[in-house]
Amino acid sequence: MKFYCIADEDTARGFRLAGVTAHVVATAEQARSAVEEAASRPDCGIIIIAEKVAVWIRPQIEVIRLERDRPLIVEIPGPEGPLSGRKSLREFVQEAVGVSVG
Repeated sequence: MKFYCIADEDTARGFRLAGVTAHVVATAEQARSAVEEAASRPDCGIIIIAEKVAVWIRPQIEVIRLERDRPLIVEIPGPEGPLSGRKSLREFVQEAVGVSVG
């Protein structure tokens, strides 16, 4: 199973450096198309999507999460950090393991 990233230019570039196929999107329509393309691939196990992009296409993401076994869709903060009201990665890790990180 492969990972696919759908995000802004900076985030996509970072994932490409790690060997992950990444699609740069700047509009909701581009995001919808990229998610559908990735989700329809038989080798797609996980879609990593920037939170800002996920907001644009929330209904599509929820349909995939509810109606399909895969891919798993993981939302990550973009370069500007987590969206208002969302937990940071550090907060998630601290809750999960019960240990203060850094």
